[in-house]
Amino acid sequence: MDPWPAAPELPRPVIMDQRWSDAVFLHWRIPRATAARFMPAGVEPDEFDGSAWVGLIGFRMQGAGIGTGPAIPYFGSFTEINVRLYSREPDGTRGVVFVSLDASRLAVVVAARAAGIPYVWSRDCYRPPTPEDPATGYTVRRFRGGAASDFTVVPDYDGAAGDPLSVHLTARFGLHSRFRGQTLYIPNTHTPWPLYPARIARLEDGLVAAAGIAVDGPPESVLHSPGVRTQFGRPRALTETRASSGRASSGRG
Repeated sequence: MDPWPAAPELPRPVIMDQRWSDAVFLHWRIPRATAARFMPAGVEPDEFDGSAWVGLIGFRMQGAGIGTGPAIPYFGSFTEINVRLYSREPDGTRGVVFVSLDASRLAVVVAARAAGIPYVWSRDCYRPPTPEDPATGYTVRRFRGGAASDFTVVPDYDGAAGDPLSVHLTARFGLHSRFRGQTLYIPNTHTPWPLYPARIARLEDGLVAAAGIAVDGPPESVLHSPGVRTQFGRPRALTETRASSGRASSGRG
């Protein structure tokens, strides 16, 4: 049986359409109390196996456009590396909370920060695999403060990652953020990630520590995905009355 939950119906209108490609997911266990410090009002850490989790994720944003319109030239495609946590509302709606998002497009960073999303301007680079070296991953260095990360993995394309932890960490259909004193939930939808287990080839990370989160040892979960196409829908404030009140949903981001 497919362990992936069905994506909830996306509230209209569609506000953005984009593709996330060549994703690398690295995850560590952290104490619940550590994750709780970053949760917006109204949500709590979403635990798995008795722990909260922090992720270091790199991917290539491709063809982002407003609504269902065409991709925005130049600004709609860039490399992103983010540090994220996992959140849950009292009704069961799940999401992610971004601690930081590094991107090389200054205009994107400025616009996103104005909307309450913690983007940071950085020099980012995607490392594609080659016939001589199958490792793939990302490097990033911030223009301000100098925090940096360099990580590559070797995917196992003969395997498939559909275990409960992998699904918990990647089957997310929304994000929680703070904006002007309110907690917002911004929903998205996409097909299941095609996920493959991977092994670390190189890992020198300063972004998780720069976020104020301590991790110990190598990541417990290492995954790779060619990517998915996704759409974002109309945000809602957590104070709003929901038509689906009383029913737990699987909103994951």
